[in-house]
Amino acid sequence: MTAKDSPQAPGTAATAPDEAAGREAGDAPAPEAGSLTNHLLIAMPQLSDPNFVQTVALICEHSDKGALGIVLNKPLPMKLSDVLSQLKLEPSSTSIAEQPVLRGGPMNTDRGFVLHRPGGEWDHTHKVSDSIQVTTSRDVLAAMARGEGPSDAFIALGYAGWESGQLERELRENAWTCVPMDPRVVFDLPFEDRWAGAWRLLGIDVERLSPEAGHA
Repeated sequence: MTAKDSPQAPGTAATAPDEAAGREAGDAPAPEAGSLTNHLLIAMPQLSDPNFVQTVALICEHSDKGALGIVLNKPLPMKLSDVLSQLKLEPSSTSIAEQPVLRGGPMNTDRGFVLHRPGGEWDHTHKVSDSIQVTTSRDVLAAMARGEGPSDAFIALGYAGWESGQLERELRENAWTCVPMDPRVVFDLPFEDRWAGAWRLLGIDVERLSPEAGHA
């Protein structure tokens, strides 16, 4: 829970996932001043890159070396059972088998990232904040298959990566806006409502937002 790269575009710099989500939770660095770690990155209506149209992503790590994020609202045409079968794991119920799988971004699309609320001891967990963690080790999926996984857990395949200064440049170019992470958007809203829900955190009805608008 290996490596496919895409041509560089928004969110496709080769940031190594092991630098963030492969770290032990206790070893996670404190966010730097000005860091967007634990923020929601919201695609502006005019962003036309097919990887990121109307997306909202959780920024799991952001420093002067770059950024790593997981897109939260793009389900794949596959279920958790498909992922578990590749790991030779059997879901213990139909409801577990039918859980959706998200497309976390265009980088390393065969690598799994489990986003979840704090809880449990896993081999490779990155603490994004006190309310959300990202785990990449097989043990968390084995627990999920048994119905013993962490609270509100879901899996995304792939991630979005930005090299040093790239995300800041894209923000200046009005490709994105951002807002501090709200667990309701990450865990509670249906996937199809998360982009508009993130905009509502800014007090904006995105249906009325002009594609030519600048930052909120």
